[in-house]
Amino acid sequence: QVQLVESGGGLVQPGGSLRLSCAASGFVFRINDMGWYRQAPGKQRELVARITDGGRTNYADSVKGRFTISRDNAKNTVYLQMNSLKPEDTAVYYCNTDPYDLQYISWGQGTQVTVSS
Repeated sequence: QVQLVESGGGLVQPGGSLRLSCAASGFVFRINDMGWYRQAPGKQRELVARITDGGRTNYADSVKGRFTISRDNAKNTVYLQMNSLKPEDTAVYYCNTDPYDLQYISWGQGTQVTVSS
């Protein structure tokens, strides 16, 4: 069964940090480029960070220098380290392949990140 399970979200004050995890199963994780996406209320889902199967990374301008994506192919897991969090980072965060194909891998339940004082 193809599955993505995100975890690690929570409520954090501005300037704080969180580390998100995404455990993948049911597909060959190591050969897929992976991405972290987020969707804020009333906004479209956006890609914020991606990592290739070889480990190259790219970031949206809005998170560059603050977020770090990494992967552990032995654990079929992709991570997102988020530092210097801002209120505008508040969203539900999801992982998926990049590009994603919802006929192949559906979205997981996501993990809520709320940045507020």
